[in-house]
Amino acid sequence: MKINRIIRFSRFFIPAFVLSAVLVVVGISGFAMNRGFNLGIDFQAGLLQEIQIASTAFRITYDGSGNASISLTRSNLDILVTGLGIDDRNYSFSFAAYPTKGALVQGLREIEGIHIAETAAASIQSAWLIQSAQGTPLLDAERAFVVHYLPPGAAPILIESVRTSLMPLGTVAVQNLGTPEERRFMIRMEASEIDGVGGVPTERIISALEGAFGQGSVVVNRSDFVGARFSRDLTDQAAILLTLTLLLMLVYMTFRFKLQYAVGAIIGIVYDGIIIVAFVALTRMEFNTITIAAILTILGYSTNNTIVVFDRIRENIRMYPDDSFVDVIDRSLTGTLGRTIITTFTTMLAVLSLFIFATGAMQDFALALMVGMASGVYTTTFIASGFVYYWEARKTAKEKRKMGLVPAGVKA
Repeated sequence: MKINRIIRFSRFFIPAFVLSAVLVVVGISGFAMNRGFNLGIDFQAGLLQEIQIASTAFRITYDGSGNASISLTRSNLDILVTGLGIDDRNYSFSFAAYPTKGALVQGLREIEGIHIAETAAASIQSAWLIQSAQGTPLLDAERAFVVHYLPPGAAPILIESVRTSLMPLGTVAVQNLGTPEERRFMIRMEASEIDGVGGVPTERIISALEGAFGQGSVVVNRSDFVGARFSRDLTDQAAILLTLTLLLMLVYMTFRFKLQYAVGAIIGIVYDGIIIVAFVALTRMEFNTITIAAILTILGYSTNNTIVVFDRIRENIRMYPDDSFVDVIDRSLTGTLGRTIITTFTTMLAVLSLFIFATGAMQDFALALMVGMASGVYTTTFIASGFVYYWEARKTAKEKRKMGLVPAGVKA
């Protein structure tokens, strides 16, 4: 492909190296001053609890013979009664046949031993019901099992409101799960807070939330305790994953191109990693598994862009054997500029949409991707290509000195 005008990117290699060094120093300094990452709930030991804020529809108890368990899906509610000396009985209530809570409760009361205390209007839809995973699905006469509901279009609950309600408990991290309208959150209480404050952590969290959002308004979907050892293992695995990614890319680039190209690509990838890590630390963005996914996505995107440029350099070396290497690099970067702009711009549009319309962790993911993609284009153009140029320049100078074409101490 004939290029009418070649942009002299090589003139900016040295200024770009200086700028990059400054950014790296600032990033590392900022990382140190902020005392590392704002670690998310994935990388810290403590209690992990997935909750949803929803009103209570009814409470159900059982004092009949045998054991009764409850199962709730999107389309029906089932009661299974089992035990020694009795025949197993399964009562299934389809929401199509029992469309309202009132109809459903009337059907449930026909089961011997079932008692229900209603707390919501009979007209609410059965399809709005949500089952809490708190405790056991077995029903008994002492402790009522709570069934919640969340109607479509319910007022959203912001994460700031949840954090404010949990402030009296100490250091408690909160993360959005889904949209504000879904009212789903992941809550984490550090192990030190659990050890240092009396009371069962789960009950303290529920009590604090119910004090802010109403009695019986908390659905506990999952509750786990993550030990310190597991947390450390997860952190170590993330570091190993990133290291192996860099090593595999180095091996691939070495086989695909020459060693100098591979080293240049790795330097560029490391630079991209430092930039995005510094950005996450400086902005106090939560560092979690989604952040790891964003970093790996950025490294892959940058590597792909670098491979395209290096392929063009190798192609132009064969097509223009009489050109100097710096001219080949400038020609290659100019030739791939249109492709780089188009692919980056279209990808940015998709990521920007995700940033605008998403919330919570997905919004952070989109923001990290935008910063990383911009850094990846810069890195490929000036860092990776510049390194290859100066490697080849030094190699050429050494060969000329060996041949006696350039006196020792004189630059080629």
